[in-house]
Amino acid sequence: MNIQIFGTKKNADTRKAERFFKERGIRFQSIDLKQKGLSKGEFQSVSQAVGGLDEMIDPACKDKDLLALIKYIASEDKLQKVLENQTVLKQPIVRNGRQATVGYQPDVWKKWE
Repeated sequence: MNIQIFGTKKNADTRKAERFFKERGIRFQSIDLKQKGLSKGEFQSVSQAVGGLDEMIDPACKDKDLLALIKYIASEDKLQKVLENQTVLKQPIVRNGRQATVGYQPDVWKKWE
């Protein structure tokens, strides 16, 4: 398995995901969204795996103005705006090759083992 966990250090679900894999002795790579973030290719791969861009956006994110802008912006501009502001994404984003999840989903991760 090649697990990557994208999230921020302050996010509780990201910390729970890291703990989930640590407890099972599964190696993972942790990537801080505030420092690095997803590349365009990674983003599109995750988006396909989880059912599209709208499934990745967190309706409870703190930046409500940005969330409203992304909701009503033209669909061709949405991807670029989200790539520039990845704090609006649900966390953690966990990748295992072509498989991916958004949010805390231990039931899915158990199937990867």
